[in-house]
Amino acid sequence: MSEALVLAREAWTAGEVPVGAVVVKNGEIVGRGFNAPISRHDPSAHAEIMALRNAAENLGNYRLVGCSLYVTLEPCVMCMGAIFHARIERVVYGASDPKTGACGSVIDLPGEIRLNHHAEVVGGILADECGGLLSDFFAQRRGKGINVAN
Repeated sequence: MSEALVLAREAWTAGEVPVGAVVVKNGEIVGRGFNAPISRHDPSAHAEIMALRNAAENLGNYRLVGCSLYVTLEPCVMCMGAIFHARIERVVYGASDPKTGACGSVIDLPGEIRLNHHAEVVGGILADECGGLLSDFFAQRRGKGINVAN
């Protein structure tokens, strides 16, 4: 999670919402990503998607069997869909997301028995640090009158 936090800070420096993610296999980071939808003009460029893409490229396979994903914020529906398609075995996240979280905060996709893949989910790891980074980012943006939604 520490490396995901480093990536989240990189996102902030780039003017993006500070969320970072890493994919780990056999104890080694095989994929990294941070939020980039603003700079890439791509609504799918969430940290998780970027890390999955990087891992798939590095491993030469879109199926990331035996991998875990660590992310600083609870994944949304889009990201959980990609996580399921990649066959990620375990998702570890920091802060819960009461607005778009798809691991129990708003909806619980990992608990949906009708889906054909399920991942173990662990939340709340370094939650205060992960959530604090997001809170500080949005407080700074509000202080400058910057609307992150645009």
